[in-house]
Amino acid sequence: MKVTKQFAEVHQLILAARERAFHAVNAELIRLYWDVGCYIHEKVNLRLWGDGVVDSLAEFILNKEPEIKGFSSRNLWRMRQFYETYHILPTLSPLVTELSWTNNLVILARAKDEAEREFYLRLAIEKKLSKRDLERAISTSTFERLMLTDSTISPIVSQNPLKLGAHFKDTYILDFLNLPKVHDEKGLRKSIIQNLRQFIMELGGDFTFVGEEYRIQVGNSDFYIDLLFYHRGLQCLVPIDLKVDKFKPEFVGKMSFYLEALDRNVRKPHENPSVGIILCKDRDREIVEYALSRNLSPTLVAEYQTKLIGKDRLKAKMHELFSGNKIDAA
Repeated sequence: MKVTKQFAEVHQLILAARERAFHAVNAELIRLYWDVGCYIHEKVNLRLWGDGVVDSLAEFILNKEPEIKGFSSRNLWRMRQFYETYHILPTLSPLVTELSWTNNLVILARAKDEAEREFYLRLAIEKKLSKRDLERAISTSTFERLMLTDSTISPIVSQNPLKLGAHFKDTYILDFLNLPKVHDEKGLRKSIIQNLRQFIMELGGDFTFVGEEYRIQVGNSDFYIDLLFYHRGLQCLVPIDLKVDKFKPEFVGKMSFYLEALDRNVRKPHENPSVGIILCKDRDREIVEYALSRNLSPTLVAEYQTKLIGKDRLKAKMHELFSGNKIDAA
């Protein structure tokens, strides 16, 4: 058994070296694309090159190095755009070497401004997102939704030095569950368990799953938490109470009870106090604000949607956020 453990440690050394080698090769490749983009940018800006010259360059490289892929005329113009986008952004340019060319192109094509590019660059690096996961994050407007996260959290959450509110979303998009229009809490919970990886990605990536219908005993009675997660960054337990109807004030008392039971009986000494999420189908923000205004438990109220939020609706909400003009609720 001891020898097997030692073998496993050697295997981990191999994996770590392979990971470092991959990152080193990728960084050099991105730097090469950067340098080629810079070269083309300078030639075009000096009006020494036009579209036809770049086409000829692609053909020249193909003839010289037929086994090397990625230098088509289209990709060469992308390298120019890549350089032109980031060379004026010194805070972002170091980040691009930490991502694959494919993920860089996704962000380059779909992020609209510097703030959004920085958000998705850092998200993709931190969470090690695949192209598919990155495209989903952009398609579900993760950046806009985090920007629009409102203050429907208890005062103890907003005042916490860990800035707990920054780690959670106002709305969670669960389109991947393929839920029927009419569904109950059991069906919602089971569908989440069946699509756990995607659900964790939607939560934020730092979550690890602890249990479904997690049992806690208080006195002589058993109680069951719909879903229990652990947040690695915050080092705390995160119970989620699922509600397929509109938020009601009495939901807060139930969550406060769960949090107290977890902190007394489950939380380890080195961990931070638990943070609860009440995940509802719908909510009235004013009722939520009233319900949480005097609540001392770290509780957040979020809503879930079973289809993507319309881009026009998000733009309107962003306009409301920055202009201060209220718009009608959807």
